[in-house]
Amino acid sequence: MVKVEEAVLALLGVFEFDNGRVWKRYDFATMDGLHEKGLITVAHGRQESVYLTDEGMRRAKELAAKYFGTNGAAPVRQ
Repeated sequence: MVKVEEAVLALLGVFEFDNGRVWKRYDFATMDGLHEKGLITVAHGRQESVYLTDEGMRRAKELAAKYFGTNGAAPVRQ
């Protein structure tokens, strides 16, 4: 996996909501690469979000823990 894709997947793991839904505000080529690898649903179209696949969710949470030391959850603001 390309390092940029790995970093974006880690961010998706931190900021996912609704059981794997993520905003698709990242570079289109990177999102296309994640889709081609079967880690997210189709990134094209008018929808503002995509879903992590089961494998994508697993990998995203692992990478979030690796890079950000989180359990895959976004930090709570106070």
